[in-house]
Amino acid sequence: MSSSTNTRPGGRSDSVKTLKKLLACSGSYRALFVVSMILALISVACTLYAPILIGKGVDVIVGKGDVSFDKLVPIIAGLLILVAVTGISQWLMSICTNKITFNIVRDIRNRAFSKLQRLPLSYIDSHPHGDIISRVITDVEQISDGLLMGFAQLFTGICTIVGTLIFMLLINVKIALVVVLITPLSLFAARFVSRSTYKLFHKQSVARGELTGLVEELTGSQKTVTAMCYQQQAQQRFDQANKQLADVSVKAIFFSSLTNPTTRFVNGLVYTGVGIVGAFTVFSGAMSVGQLSSFLTYANQYTKPFNEISGVITELQGALASAHRVFSLIEEPEESPDSDLKTLEHFDGSVDINDVSFSYNPQRPLIEHFDLHVKKGQRTAIVGPTGCGKTTMINLLMRFYDVDSGSICVSGENVRSITRESLRSGYAMVLQETWLKTGTIRENIAYSKPDATEAEIIAAAKAAYCHSFIKRLPLGYDTVISDSYATLSAGQKQLLCIARVMLRLPHMLILDEATSSIDTRTEILVQNAFAKLMQGRTSFIIAHRLSTIKEADNIIVMKQGHIIEQGDHKTLMSKNGFYAELYNSQFTQ
Repeated sequence: MSSSTNTRPGGRSDSVKTLKKLLACSGSYRALFVVSMILALISVACTLYAPILIGKGVDVIVGKGDVSFDKLVPIIAGLLILVAVTGISQWLMSICTNKITFNIVRDIRNRAFSKLQRLPLSYIDSHPHGDIISRVITDVEQISDGLLMGFAQLFTGICTIVGTLIFMLLINVKIALVVVLITPLSLFAARFVSRSTYKLFHKQSVARGELTGLVEELTGSQKTVTAMCYQQQAQQRFDQANKQLADVSVKAIFFSSLTNPTTRFVNGLVYTGVGIVGAFTVFSGAMSVGQLSSFLTYANQYTKPFNEISGVITELQGALASAHRVFSLIEEPEESPDSDLKTLEHFDGSVDINDVSFSYNPQRPLIEHFDLHVKKGQRTAIVGPTGCGKTTMINLLMRFYDVDSGSICVSGENVRSITRESLRSGYAMVLQETWLKTGTIRENIAYSKPDATEAEIIAAAKAAYCHSFIKRLPLGYDTVISDSYATLSAGQKQLLCIARVMLRLPHMLILDEATSSIDTRTEILVQNAFAKLMQGRTSFIIAHRLSTIKEADNIIVMKQGHIIEQGDHKTLMSKNGFYAELYNSQFTQ
C-alpha cells in the first residue's frame, strides 16, 4: 500500500493546519522564543541605526579639504560598538533558535516513535516499513531544516522591513512611497512560487519514502536477491524509483529557485528607483548626500529581507510537506485504550474461543464461526495448509488484532475486558522468524526479563542448548550481535530466541514453527526441553512437520478458516482423513 494515499495534501488549508500544529509544538519553549525575539530586535535596531551614522560620516567628509575628524572619530567608535553588539546578539539568537528548533524536532520524533508503539499491528502490516522509517527520520530532519531557517530569518526579516520603512519615512516620504509601491511585486512572486512548491515538495517526500522503503526491502533480503539472480530487476526498480524522486525534486527545486532571481529583479527596480528619485531630490536641495547614502542603504536593507523571507517560505514549504506526513502518522487512530480495563493477574491457563469470525479484508473472509476450548495445561497443536488461518489465530490470542465477532476468553475473562499488557505478559512466543536486537547475547536472552541474574541467563541458555556455542564466541555472553549478525546461523539465532522463553517461564506458551531452522539432532534436544517447559502450561503449537506434534493432547486441523478435524494423533490417524493425508504426505517420495 502506498503511503501517499493517506497523506495527500489538501493545498493551502492543509499547509495552514500543519503550520499551526508546528507552532503548537513550540509552546514549551516560549521563554526561549521571547529571548530570541528580543535579541533579534536588538540586532535589527543596531543594523538600522548604522546607516544613520554612516550618513552623518559622509556629510562630515563630503567637502574637499573640509573633513572634521573631531566629529568623525565618535561616529566610527559608534559604528564599532554597533557592529560588536550586532554580532553578539546574532550569536546568542542563533543559540536560542537552534535550541528551540532541535528541541521541537526531538519532541516530534519522540511523539512519532511513541505513536508507533501504540498503533495497531494492522497499520504496521499495511505500510512499507521503509516509508515509516522515512517519516520518523528523514521527514523530521526536513522539518528541522525548515524550522531552523524560519526561526532565524523570518522574525528578523519582518522587523528589518518594518524598521527600515519607518526610517525611510522619517528621511523622505516621497522616496519611501516609491519603495513601498514597487515591493508588492516581490510578494506576489513569492506567493505564486510558494503555492506551487508545497505540492511538489510533498510529492518529493512521498517519493523519498518509497525509495527508502525499496532500499530497506532489497538490502534486507540481499541474499535472496543474489541467489535468485534478481540484481538486474532490483537495479531497474531502484532506477525507476530514483528517477521518480529525481524528476519531482528537479521540479520542486526549479520552482523554488524562481523565488530568488524574481525578488532580486524587483529589488533592483527598487534600488534603481530610489537612486533616480533621490538624485533629483539632492539636486533640488531637499536632502543631503549623506541622507541619500543612508536612504540607499535602507532601500537595500528593506529589499534584502524579501529575498530571505522568500527563501524561508520555499524552505518552509518543504518542511510543511514533510510535517504533514509526520503528523498524519502521529494522528493515526491508536489501539483502543485499555487504561480503564482490569488487569488479569491470575492465569489458570484455560482458553475459550466462542463463535469467532475474523478477516483482514472484509471482502475476503478468513476465519468464520470458530470454536475452540482449551483446558489448563493442555498442549494444543494447530495444523493445516498454508493460508488456513493458523498464525491468524495466534494474532487473535495475543490480541494483535481484535475479532470481528464472537469472543476469546483467557482464564475466564474476555480478552477485550483486560489490558493487553497483562494478557500478553501471560504468554511467551517463539516465532518462525527470528529477531535479535543490537546488543550483547546476554541482553538478548534477558530481553523480556532485564533484571535476570547471570545464573538464570546461563541456565536458560543451557536449557535451550545454546550455551556451548555461546562460549565458543570471542566474548561469550558479552559478544555484541544483531539481527544481521553473519557469524550466527539461522538455527543458532532461533535457539537464542528459545532461550528467552526458557528464562521467562510463562503461564502459556505459543510456538509458531519454533524449531524450523534447527537441525534434527538439536531439534530432539529442544523438543525435550520444551516438553519440560510445557508441563502444567497451556501451549499452542503451530507446526508443518507433523512428527513434532505427535504428543500433543489435542490437534486442531484447520482448512479455510474452519476446524475440520480434532483429536489426538492416534485418533486422527485412525480416521484416515485430512490429517492422516497430511501426515503421510511428509513421508512419501
